[in-house]
Amino acid sequence: MKVVNNTPKFITVEGGEGVGKTTQLRLIETRLQALNIPLLVTREPGGTPLGEQLRALLLQKDGLAPTAMAELLMVFAARAQHVSTVIVPALERGEWVLCDRFTDASFAYQGFGRGISLEVIAQLADIVHPTTKPDLTILLDVDPEIGLQRARARGELDRFEREAAPFFEAVRAGYLSQVEREPDRWRVINAGADLENVQRQLDALLNEWIAGATS
Repeated sequence: MKVVNNTPKFITVEGGEGVGKTTQLRLIETRLQALNIPLLVTREPGGTPLGEQLRALLLQKDGLAPTAMAELLMVFAARAQHVSTVIVPALERGEWVLCDRFTDASFAYQGFGRGISLEVIAQLADIVHPTTKPDLTILLDVDPEIGLQRARARGELDRFEREAAPFFEAVRAGYLSQVEREPDRWRVINAGADLENVQRQLDALLNEWIAGATS
């Protein structure tokens, strides 16, 4: 595939626990690099020294857990630093950005999962990144029970992974609600299938989307 129009794109990958984001992010990275697309790969929360410190606080299993609102504000503090010092500069340099989670995760986890007003989250998004929005968001969708089984099989669980099943069911509902609201931006992958099947789905998706985005 020949890239004709290399206008920088912002791609995000979303999903609940145990969906295999790390593995699929590597596949996407490999595909884009094979096309000689300049690429920055990053993650949220994180992506900067400050963001990684906040990530550690958010995921730590011990100590006093932040309230739902404190959790949301910590995520957006990390995001504010990330957008202004990493994501936007990369796009301005002409690089594509591939990010493990972005603001859609806040709507799913802190909105649907924690019960914080979606309007409040939208207001924070407008403050932190009013003009920065993903061109493509890939949802790795799996039944929460299967995802949690996979997460437990990986080893010790972080603070989010220790939540009860209803929390993850609400998170999944939050993601699917966003897909319904913005179907042109979202692509859904059945991440409950075996790895080979998931990667076939993802490969087909990328072939179609990259062709349209770069023609």
